[in-house]
Amino acid sequence: MNSSFVDLPFGGRDVRIEVAWVGPETPGRPPLVFLHEGLGSVAMWRDFPARLCTALGCRGLVYSRPGYGRSTPRPAGEVWAPDYLHAQALDLLPALLERLDIRGPYVLFGHSDGGSISLIHAARFPRRVAAAVVLAPHIHVEPVALAGIRAARAAYLATDEMRRRLARYHDDVDSAFFAWNDAWLAPAFESWNIEALLDGIRCPLLAIQGAEDEYGTMAQIDGIAARVPGTTLLKLDDCGHVPHRDRPLEVIEAVRALLAGLATPG
Repeated sequence: MNSSFVDLPFGGRDVRIEVAWVGPETPGRPPLVFLHEGLGSVAMWRDFPARLCTALGCRGLVYSRPGYGRSTPRPAGEVWAPDYLHAQALDLLPALLERLDIRGPYVLFGHSDGGSISLIHAARFPRRVAAAVVLAPHIHVEPVALAGIRAARAAYLATDEMRRRLARYHDDVDSAFFAWNDAWLAPAFESWNIEALLDGIRCPLLAIQGAEDEYGTMAQIDGIAARVPGTTLLKLDDCGHVPHRDRPLEVIEAVRALLAGLATPG
């Protein structure tokens, strides 16, 4: 994907946001907004956004949050507060969409941390969001997630292998890794929970979870369905934390079914 940059004020400073557009411009079809995982970026999505948008016949916006990809790195020593996902959903994302003149309706497609951001945003801005797809989202902190994040930290510090791999996707690898890892492993984050907030979601919602996800269990998407009536669940065997990589065809077809005949919110 060819990317460009948008400058925005966020968190008390100006930041540069890496953005890329994929898919055809089709009048009458809401664009998809892709929100990456805790170690993701524009490049880490690879070709999936283009594949999905081509299959759906719509435009897609892909961007790297501050601290990731080619966007402004996290300042050295900065530790993100437990509400950092709320800040992304309620401050950064609305500002970016406004700057790009995307005022709704739009469809959110969020993975992991990006799934949580999507849920928070959809709950707060129900008239703007036409639909939401969340893959391996977090609505509360599970022990399996913390175990996986601790294991990732140990692997990152033990050798240069993970750092070298992530360097293909991030200008500042330590910024990306420790922003996510430190935030999740902070003691205050263990009580993080957005379940009550989900009651504000009004749009069609698809929640996808892999049975072999090392960072979460089916309790995450079952919890979403318990709070948001009409949620469509897709539970995938032989699938880990990245359903759009492990089972892309099933994900594409499920999104196509969700959006078929989608009505524009009034």
